[in-house]
Amino acid sequence: MGGLCGLLALPQPPAQAQEAVDVELVLAVDVSLSMSAGELEIQRRGYAAALTHKEVIDAILDGAHGKIAITYFEWAGSLSQHVIVPWTVIASAEDAMLVAERLSARPPNSARRTSISGALQFAGDLFAESGFRGMRRVVDISGDGPNNQGVPVVAARDALTSAGITVNGLPLMTNGGLTSSFDVDDLDRYYRECVIGGPGAFMIPVNDWTQFPEAIRRKLVLELAWKSDESPPLLLAQAEGGYDCMIGEKMWRDRSWMWTDP
Repeated sequence: MGGLCGLLALPQPPAQAQEAVDVELVLAVDVSLSMSAGELEIQRRGYAAALTHKEVIDAILDGAHGKIAITYFEWAGSLSQHVIVPWTVIASAEDAMLVAERLSARPPNSARRTSISGALQFAGDLFAESGFRGMRRVVDISGDGPNNQGVPVVAARDALTSAGITVNGLPLMTNGGLTSSFDVDDLDRYYRECVIGGPGAFMIPVNDWTQFPEAIRRKLVLELAWKSDESPPLLLAQAEGGYDCMIGEKMWRDRSWMWTDP
């Protein structure tokens, strides 16, 4: 006991102070097999271009601290999340360029299944270890289909929103109206009812890949410039009720005999 008491009496190192930033932003990007290699590249280039755009840089610099912390990961199934850009501070155009270069360093790889809930849980872990203290914490999640693996997406979303984290969405409705056995034709409503949530939550549907770069830029500017007393002029998280947020899991169960595995 004497040795233990001696250890307890030793002075403890002070806790490391967290760096203050305006926003802690997690970019969670879908790379499931339902997307082609070309579409994956469009996503990477779109984020790189948006992060280095003058509008986005100005929105960052106009914040109270003039800097944000950002991390970017790609996801597919419930156990498939890969960090491409670890937590990084952007406080200048030069910082943003370094992030863009990292996004362009290696080509993206696709993976099986679609677990939005797994991505949201992974985002929660990233916040827990960020080392930053953001005035706001935001997950920006994009995807081209409903959740079909892992815990129910509503439970994963609610775990984040209960901690004050906002989940914004970018539903990719880019198949020209054609749907596979694992798609839903109202993905925008699915995201609104089942995925987004928290203070000021909103989404921007993308109906064609040509819209993607502008949609990303617009979304980032709104996320970075949003104030708590404002409402983003987009599709807000206002539930209509009656939507089946387990539709992706049910579609997968009913069609699991098929070879296609998005």
